[in-house]
Amino acid sequence: MQSRFQSDRRLTVRMTVTLFLLGLLYVAFIAALIVLMKSWVLVVVIAAAFLGAQYWFSDRIALFAMRGRIVEREEYPQLHGVVDRLCAVADMPKPLVAVSDMDMPNAFATGRNPDHAVLCVTTGLLRRLEPDELEGVLAHELSHVAHKDVAVITIASFLGVIAGLIVRFAFYSQLLGGGRRDQNTALVFMAVMTVSAAVYAISFMLIRALSRYRELAADRAAAQLTGRPSALASALTKVTGDIAKIPSKDLRTAQAFNAFYFTPALGAEPGVARLFSTHPSLEQRLEQLARISAELGEAATPGKAD
Repeated sequence: MQSRFQSDRRLTVRMTVTLFLLGLLYVAFIAALIVLMKSWVLVVVIAAAFLGAQYWFSDRIALFAMRGRIVEREEYPQLHGVVDRLCAVADMPKPLVAVSDMDMPNAFATGRNPDHAVLCVTTGLLRRLEPDELEGVLAHELSHVAHKDVAVITIASFLGVIAGLIVRFAFYSQLLGGGRRDQNTALVFMAVMTVSAAVYAISFMLIRALSRYRELAADRAAAQLTGRPSALASALTKVTGDIAKIPSKDLRTAQAFNAFYFTPALGAEPGVARLFSTHPSLEQRLEQLARISAELGEAATPGKAD
């Protein structure tokens, strides 16, 4: 079923190209591991198991990691009401609604398709935003589900996760058992670490490039659907500013899921992290929303409802 969220051909092309390149990288990665480890059965079984878990249980993994729980209408009637209205306007299935008891203001959507999706917001977000700002954020997250880029990011992230785990495993295995290994085994482990590190770096850059564009696409789609880009701009400004005030040590757990968030969990002085961010800068996002606001003839004052 096609939703009423504004389609984005450029996003579709980027997702297709990214998955194609990552697919080639994935095949090369598995082939290299089979040659190096000389056990194709073990490599294929482990890779298939991780890919299946990442695809089928990504929503549960994300909710567990961020301490989210599914909530019913009786607990959060206003939240459910906004989601109901947006799904009706967008003509799309309503996802499960979840709340994470975290002070960090943020939201994310996850799930393998629109029929199996979860929309989660933090209590910090609910406490800080006005109704029209919350509507903009939820529309942004629902557009990710409608565009199916949540599933693409989930699958794309898999390769980097596997490569990172192999690097860690090989490193600690060699470190703890190095004295009991012959030279050939040590060379194999070093080769595995090198290949895995290279794969991780390439997949990291591909995912970052796609992720930044998909956030701009979600902002555009949300602004067009709600007709109030200034409310979304106000929410972006407010959430980004409040997250910057949170100590970096309190954001570290959340940073693993930055690609899924409405706004990345970056501290006041992110430094190099800003260069490799999963999201475009706040300035880019606000400039785009200002252009859409002008096109729609909306009042330019951030946060002002129609």
